[in-house]
Amino acid sequence: MTVRVVALGSSLCLLLSACTGTAKTHTERCPVTAAASLGWGTPNRLDNFDGPSSLPDWIVYDGPGHAGNGRRTPGAMSVTDGMLTITGDSQGNSGGMGWLPGQLHGRWEACVRSSIAPAAYHSLVLLWPDAEDWPAGGEVDFMEIVDPARQQVEFWLHWGPGGAKQSTKVTVDATRWHSYAVEWTSSHLIYYVDGEPEWLITDPNLLPPRPMHLCLQLDYFGGDTGGGAQQWVDWVRQYDLKGESS
Repeated sequence: MTVRVVALGSSLCLLLSACTGTAKTHTERCPVTAAASLGWGTPNRLDNFDGPSSLPDWIVYDGPGHAGNGRRTPGAMSVTDGMLTITGDSQGNSGGMGWLPGQLHGRWEACVRSSIAPAAYHSLVLLWPDAEDWPAGGEVDFMEIVDPARQQVEFWLHWGPGGAKQSTKVTVDATRWHSYAVEWTSSHLIYYVDGEPEWLITDPNLLPPRPMHLCLQLDYFGGDTGGGAQQWVDWVRQYDLKGESS
């Protein structure tokens, strides 16, 4: 589904300064990853959400929610016990953030789980164009969870000025921790869950034309909010492509 990133606000660092708690080790939460299985090497950027962020470039959304539904607010974001929590409430207030600047081609991976929630709340990990030129700049949703039971995960690709799109889905118990990853090169996109390739795009005409950055979002699409929703992120990592300019 199209997820327009709007109204970027204050740095996440402001939200993390009071973080406390003892975390599980990050390998306990997501022991199987694409990076380890495929030998991606050392990330060029990472955040383990162990406390105050080591990166100054997380941008937290502060403004209208998806398609004007509810509001994206920094108050929806918190970090405790070694993980980021995004909370959507019964009023449609939720949150998200972008990891800028992005890069042209690369690999991204995130360790995530989601609460059972109304279908109105979409849990997402995606790539968004640095130029903010959606839809021409493309959109790569390598985790979108709509199923209220959180037992299916969707993958989406958006491209072109007309906003063309295609998708597929896999059966995953997303209430448990899983690693979600994407590899983007000049010739293909590969979407992964727990190190296993799940979807391959090889038409170069569909691939994003410009640098993209990682976004973590819990989006309210309108309708029944039920008791709200939560999305937890243990860590995120970004990699260059070996042998190809990023």
